[in-house]
Amino acid sequence: MASGGVSVASLWTEVNRCGQNGDFTRALKALTRILHENRDDVTALHCKIVCLVQNGSFKEALHVINTHSKTITSDVVFEKAYCEYRLNRVENALKTIEAAPEQTDKLKELYGQVLYRMERYDDCKSVYTDLIRNSQDEYEEERKTNLAAVVASMSQWEEAPLEDLGLPESTYELCYNAACALIGQGQLTESLNKLRQAEELCRVSLADDSDVTEEDIESELAVIHSQMAYVMQLQGRTDEALQLYNQVIKLKPSDVGLLAVTANNIITINKDQNVFDSKKKVKLTNAEGVEYKLATKQLQAIDFNKALLAMYTNQADQCRKLSSSLQSQNPGHPRPVLIQVAQLCREKQHSRAIELLQQFSDQHPESASGIKLTMAQLYLIQGHVTKACDVLRSIEEFKHKSGMVSALVTMYSHEEDIDSAIEVFKQAIKHYQTEQPGSAVHLALVREAANYKLKYGRKKEAISDLEQLWKQNTNDIHTLAQLISAYSLVDTDKAKSLSKHLPSVDMLALKVDVDELENSIAATYIRKKAAKVTGENAPKEQTQEGEIKKKKKKKRGKLPKNCDPKATPDPERWLPMKERSYYRGKKKGKKKEQIGKGTQGTTAGASAELDASKTASSPPTSPRPGSASGSSAAPASNVVPPRQQKPAASGATRKKAPQKKKKGGKGGW
Repeated sequence: MASGGVSVASLWTEVNRCGQNGDFTRALKALTRILHENRDDVTALHCKIVCLVQNGSFKEALHVINTHSKTITSDVVFEKAYCEYRLNRVENALKTIEAAPEQTDKLKELYGQVLYRMERYDDCKSVYTDLIRNSQDEYEEERKTNLAAVVASMSQWEEAPLEDLGLPESTYELCYNAACALIGQGQLTESLNKLRQAEELCRVSLADDSDVTEEDIESELAVIHSQMAYVMQLQGRTDEALQLYNQVIKLKPSDVGLLAVTANNIITINKDQNVFDSKKKVKLTNAEGVEYKLATKQLQAIDFNKALLAMYTNQADQCRKLSSSLQSQNPGHPRPVLIQVAQLCREKQHSRAIELLQQFSDQHPESASGIKLTMAQLYLIQGHVTKACDVLRSIEEFKHKSGMVSALVTMYSHEEDIDSAIEVFKQAIKHYQTEQPGSAVHLALVREAANYKLKYGRKKEAISDLEQLWKQNTNDIHTLAQLISAYSLVDTDKAKSLSKHLPSVDMLALKVDVDELENSIAATYIRKKAAKVTGENAPKEQTQEGEIKKKKKKKRGKLPKNCDPKATPDPERWLPMKERSYYRGKKKGKKKEQIGKGTQGTTAGASAELDASKTASSPPTSPRPGSASGSSAAPASNVVPPRQQKPAASGATRKKAPQKKKKGGKGGW
């Protein structure tokens, strides 16, 4: 008998009934009374742990397991691992599962979840493949969905090639995971179509349930819409992507991971614009539990964007703090260092930025390619072109690429260092001669090297390159001509022997259309053919007596009336009058004192007297900006300027000044 006069058997009946009804809280009360009678009842302890797990009390359940570890051992291995997994103690859950005496199917299911959380995708794929192959129950579709999620994660985060496992796309979850796998492969258009298909499947599947509202459907579609916006953003359709992202944010989904990713992507679209909106969105990335919902690379991207946002908002200390933290977490990753360098450049500390880049490249040579490119850019900003070239030539990964060779040759040419530019060509040609002899890249570099040497008068050095090109294609007349031209300065006998390989003039002229050549745009003289005239208006070339008609001379125009035909014409007659050597300008009449010209009211004498330019030292014609109207310089004369003179007016013409109206109305003063 239990306390209170109730038998233990009736309490077990109560537990059984509550378990079938899903009333785990009431079942816990009955189990507590049973354990009060028998503290070490294994079955009661096991049932209590299950009820606590069903109620979400994972800490209490784990406490019960650890407290009675000697009593209950292998019976609650799954429950213990599951509680550790739900409490985000993934490493402990892995140890618990691996230490289990028997690997049951439910332990294997949990093992796959733990491996996925730990991002051990290869092992996780093996576990789910084995489960699908060796089990047949109603959970097969969920296992396939999980396997599809593993394949998508491998494609996105590990850039692994897409493997066809024969998974169906019958549900929207499977279709969604297939779309994510395509994103990892860079097939953006195909993935967008697959996401639209997943959206349609989701609407159809949820429309059959009468209890599901439109808001519930939109909430379920939020993850699909966010992924669609991500694809659009990768395609450069940022306006459409931003619209979809904001729709997802307005729904306020319960998934903190989805909210964090969406907010982060909005921040990347804003960049250094709309900073106030980015500050609001960054709060969503700091929600509790985000670190357990996202992959490591997603969390890294969010932290990088936080540091960049701090830089854009001129929070230098915060930016340095975040980038230093990122560098300590990812010591070999170049991005935290680049953020610190960008902040230093904003503060005009270019020398300190270069030192930081040099230090990182020395410590981590395996990931120094991007760092050295940034160093070269900073050297160019400071005008140190040769130092920039030295840095670029130290990048083993890129120094023989066509683009890098082109950049180096251009910079050396700018510095007039032709020898170094030719050395760059020489090293690149030697590399491709060993790795890819006769390839298109190799021959293109040889061609560019030969043209460059010929351009700067290095014909002797260009001979070897031209010979190599001509041997590759003996029908290349242009290269042969260049080779003969180069040999003509070094070895005339060799040039003569090579000239025998040139085609004859007759062969070259076989396909030349003389008429077309003469009528071309480049021709200086175009031969015009007379138009054929038929009918009565056709001119007769010859008379009946066989005499050829003489051409009629053109009539000259009329000569001027006063023209002397014997006199020599003026050689400058075709020039305008003002441009002729004997032009002396128009004749001016007598200078008269005109009242209407000059300063108002002055005469010629007064104007000469007031001409400041005729004094020994005249002041500036206009005051300097900001100076007062009065000048310290003495006036040129004591004459009052004409504009300040007040001419005396007669009484008849003097006008009275208009009187101001009195204020205050009729009775005022």
